[in-house]
Amino acid sequence: MLKRHLGVLSIALVGIFFGILTGIFFSLIHDLPQINSLKQFKPSSVTTVFSSDKQILTRFYIEKRFPVSIEKIPKNLINALVTIEDNKFFTHSGINLKAIARAIIHDLKAGKFKQGASTLTQQLAKTLFLTPEKSIVRKIKEAILTLQIERRYTKNEILELYLNLIYLGSGAYGVEAACQTYFEKSVSDITLCEAALIAGLPKAPSVYSPINNPDLAKKRRNLVLKQMLAAKIITLPEYNFSKTQEIILVSQKTKKSDAGYFIEHIKTILKKQFDLQKVYSKGLNIYTTLNLDLQMAANKSVSKHMASLETRMKKQGLNPEKTECALIAIDIKTGGILSMVGGKDFKKSVFNRAVQAKRQPGSAFKPFVYATAITLGFSQNDKLLDAPLSYHLNDTKTWQVNNFSNTYLGEITFRKALALSKNTPVVRLMEMIGISKVIEFTKNAGVSSQLHHNLSLALGTSEVSLIELTASYIPFANMGIKVPPFSIIKITDSDSRIIFQTTVMKQSVMSRQNAAIMADMLKSVILEGTGKKACIIQKDIAGKTGTTDNYKDALFIGFSPDIAVGVWVGNDDPTPLGRYETGARAALPIWIDYMKYFLSNKSYQYFDIPDGTKMIYMNPDTGRITKTKAFHSVKTLIKIKDLK
Repeated sequence: MLKRHLGVLSIALVGIFFGILTGIFFSLIHDLPQINSLKQFKPSSVTTVFSSDKQILTRFYIEKRFPVSIEKIPKNLINALVTIEDNKFFTHSGINLKAIARAIIHDLKAGKFKQGASTLTQQLAKTLFLTPEKSIVRKIKEAILTLQIERRYTKNEILELYLNLIYLGSGAYGVEAACQTYFEKSVSDITLCEAALIAGLPKAPSVYSPINNPDLAKKRRNLVLKQMLAAKIITLPEYNFSKTQEIILVSQKTKKSDAGYFIEHIKTILKKQFDLQKVYSKGLNIYTTLNLDLQMAANKSVSKHMASLETRMKKQGLNPEKTECALIAIDIKTGGILSMVGGKDFKKSVFNRAVQAKRQPGSAFKPFVYATAITLGFSQNDKLLDAPLSYHLNDTKTWQVNNFSNTYLGEITFRKALALSKNTPVVRLMEMIGISKVIEFTKNAGVSSQLHHNLSLALGTSEVSLIELTASYIPFANMGIKVPPFSIIKITDSDSRIIFQTTVMKQSVMSRQNAAIMADMLKSVILEGTGKKACIIQKDIAGKTGTTDNYKDALFIGFSPDIAVGVWVGNDDPTPLGRYETGARAALPIWIDYMKYFLSNKSYQYFDIPDGTKMIYMNPDTGRITKTKAFHSVKTLIKIKDLK
């Protein structure tokens, strides 16, 4: 009887024991992740930003990773990794029991978790699904996941995931990123000794980093090579040759960003329009409008002429520390931003003065007043009075309008008043046609900033950004068509599918004939006015200088039939740049150098002049000035001495 009771009790205890084990097992696995979709798993990868000439501008990433297929990974690297990390990888079922037993004994002696004994599959399970904590529960979960992975996926599939996920130091995740980081080459092109170095990194990426500890990295590499020799994976001559090779790394110095301001501009746009988490992790390709060759020309011109300006300022006892510059170049037909400089040195200041800063444009605003008048039926040969002018603002205040030159010419044409940048005629003109009409035209042309409803607006007293001011000149060169500036052409995903593409939104803001008249008037600034220095270019170009009170801002906004370029120079304070630092002196030389480079290899192109457009033309044979219909634009390169 007793035996029977003992037997029943034993059975019950065994049942309870296995029940407890089952309960523990299910409690461990109930929250384990599903691995069924592991084949569809795509690790975080790098998004690449390209210039318009297909050069890499930068890369965005959360983890610097370039996933590659197992076929592109050389056998030497696979063999080196398996040899040093898990030499039974191709034969075990995911867990190496002998290694685990050896590690347990080692850990018991040490009195703590010290030796992991993880196979590559275990490392993959931990990396994908678990935390790095060291505990028995986590190790059991890891083992369960490892067995599931091994049962459902091939060794090559496991290897491919592992080699694309593993951290290998210096911000590089996966073997492709590591090879590009250390050797500036693809993983498919690495040598045996380079493969051994990469294979030695997973154990302790920071410790064995060839950047941080080149000597330790070399010792670790040679240990990998020695074990490959012992396993008869490489020959003795291969071993002897590879172990003597020096570790040659690409320069780890941060490369100067030739397009830092543009890249930050791209980031700002992406932040507004997209989920940055996806942008930085989905391996997208972002194709931009920036021409890197032109960008380098812009940087060079800015550096050269800002150095000259700083020398002049120092001679006047002024501190040029806060003196800055901005340049923006826009394709007239598409609106694509070709160059962008937001300051003298991106490393010292990321504030983008081409886009973010708003400053008074000074006389660079005057073309909008004249353009408004032209659209209302005035002619560039109509007359305006250039004489002292004042307005009583109230009983105690008077606004005195003065010319920069303090000289007055009496009645002069619209064309001459614009060319010589006279102040009194343009204020009279704005009063005549109405401030509201000027604001309406300017807004339609592309200026989005607030424009104050007062007569001083004619002299450029309302603050605008350089990019909107430059873009608003485009209709003068583009047959009256406004083309908003943009910087991203398209974005494609990792499968080359287009997920975003810019649509150019064109809008007519003035007639083709009136645009041609404005281009012709702005040519007079260069042919006979404040922008004479630009005559050295000897191409069909036009533009306008701008200078604000006390020489606080210097600008030149100009264009050819293909490109509109704006340059601003000033102090961030804002304080004066120095005596006589006008738009013609401080900004125009930068514009000239950039434009000379842009036009140097281009055939001669002319501004559009449609049939029936009434222009002012000086006959080269008789010297007489006449009104005429459309004519060959090259004739306007003849300097007009006087307009009467």
